[in-house]
Amino acid sequence: MPQQPHRVTLSPFPWRQNCAAAARLHRMASMRLTDWSSSSTTTSRLLPFSRTSNPARSYAVCPARRLLPMLPPNIASPVRLLTARRDFSASSVKAMMSVEACAKVIDGKAVAKKIREEIGAEIARMKSETGVVPGLAVILVGDRKDSATYVRNKKKACETVGIKSFEVCLPEDSAEQEVLKHISEFNDDPSVHGILVQLPLPSHMNEQHILNAVSIEKDVDGFHPLNIGRLAMRGREPLFVPCTPKGCIELLHRYNVEIKGKRAVVVGRSNIVGMPAALLLQREDATISIVHSRTRNPEEIIKQADIIIAAVGQPNMVRGTWIRPGAVIIDVGINPVEDAKSPKGYRLVGDVCYEEASKVASAITPVPGGVGPMTIAMLLSNTLTSAKRIHNLP
Repeated sequence: MPQQPHRVTLSPFPWRQNCAAAARLHRMASMRLTDWSSSSTTTSRLLPFSRTSNPARSYAVCPARRLLPMLPPNIASPVRLLTARRDFSASSVKAMMSVEACAKVIDGKAVAKKIREEIGAEIARMKSETGVVPGLAVILVGDRKDSATYVRNKKKACETVGIKSFEVCLPEDSAEQEVLKHISEFNDDPSVHGILVQLPLPSHMNEQHILNAVSIEKDVDGFHPLNIGRLAMRGREPLFVPCTPKGCIELLHRYNVEIKGKRAVVVGRSNIVGMPAALLLQREDATISIVHSRTRNPEEIIKQADIIIAAVGQPNMVRGTWIRPGAVIIDVGINPVEDAKSPKGYRLVGDVCYEEASKVASAITPVPGGVGPMTIAMLLSNTLTSAKRIHNLP
């Protein structure tokens, strides 16, 4: 009887969803097929195959949520596997291995644009039906260029959605009482539904004293201690949630990232981002850890996370080796680093090393274009919410 041809049956190992193997495969791309060992103990990982109408022309596209099949240990050589896989050529194998960055990009700029459109439509409807126009007042003290840029962007965003903008710009050496006077006036102005004091304030001013002077009903930044206290308590609802943490959670929701029951790590514990972000994740039934400047072995804690929110202000602090394969990363950091190739002499990077993390994570926010646009979008949302609450509108 003629000898039956050898048949190969593939059984994928139950790996976690990830594309970390793509980086290792890339290093193998320069190897010729004839260089692979024929030892029976050799195992080789291959990228998942995307099925098409013609299996012989299938390509590995390394989607973030696919499993990676492993060569069974009884197969002597990857060449035999390739033969069983409809005769892939060496060039096509190299092409398959060239895919490195597998993480889905969480496009905060696109999401923020969509939210602004939703807010604009709601304000137009509210104005036509009731005549109410939301108003946002911004107080800027000093001449910091970054603060002036933020205020300008907020004013522009207000105009695009139909929110009336009020602005007070005071010199650096203004007295604290001068700032408090303007806050009091805006608190009493019925056409103003949100008040924002641009931070940081000059060093001679008591920041906490000034923020506490903003009416809690108009605290659209969400920094009033009563709002933070309500956020921390079960069964209580804050009138407003701080804009940047709220934007982080909104991105997770809009990209259908499951939070309930997941392990989440927040890197940083500031009152503006870190602490409220941890409280919001806890409200979503995640199990929370906070990494800060006194944390020992932070990489070991971060590596356990399904969700990472990095807000520490240190460029590229979180490395790819710190990240659990398949994790979702929200990078709040915006840090300038020197770049001789840039016309400005610098470029912006996050707190997470994007080049490394994108090869391990399942989804990640870019910097810029990730969390930044969401902060202003959430400010507009809070202002609209305030106007509807003050005027008892649905």
